[in-house]
Amino acid sequence: MIEKFNQKDIRAIKIGAVGVAAILLFVFISNWVDQWTEARYSLNILEEKLELIDVDKARRAGLMSIVPVFEMPQKEEEQRFLFRDKLAEQLREARINSEPLQEVASRKSSYTGYKLLCLKCSAKCRFSQVLDLLANLKENPYLVGIEEMRLKCDQKNPEQVDLTLTVSTFAK
Repeated sequence: MIEKFNQKDIRAIKIGAVGVAAILLFVFISNWVDQWTEARYSLNILEEKLELIDVDKARRAGLMSIVPVFEMPQKEEEQRFLFRDKLAEQLREARINSEPLQEVASRKSSYTGYKLLCLKCSAKCRFSQVLDLLANLKENPYLVGIEEMRLKCDQKNPEQVDLTLTVSTFAK
């Protein structure tokens, strides 16, 4: 059958085949370039988002200082000891001389499945010391919450207050 074609026909078929191949190649390459361009655009957007998230060490340290720390609950006896020691240390740092810490009856938390251990602190101190203590309580990795806080001002010396503070932690 190819013998029926003359040189002119064969050359036209070859040029046509090259043209079809060029068209197909152009279609596939243009689709590939479009996908590549879209991928580069998405990559640039993600890199810009990462640059916004990536902060220098000083700013990261500032952000981490406002985030409270938290340790996972230990067994009840160990958690009680750790929590009591850390709270006593924070009271000393705030220069609050408190009566011995009292343990309030523990109960099962209805939300977490952990036991809720509570410590009650009673002290006479200055109002500024109470504020220092409250500001530093977020550094206690065992603290879950402040259950109760009562301040009673002294009539003769308004700077002196009677503090009653009940704080809680979780235990296994």
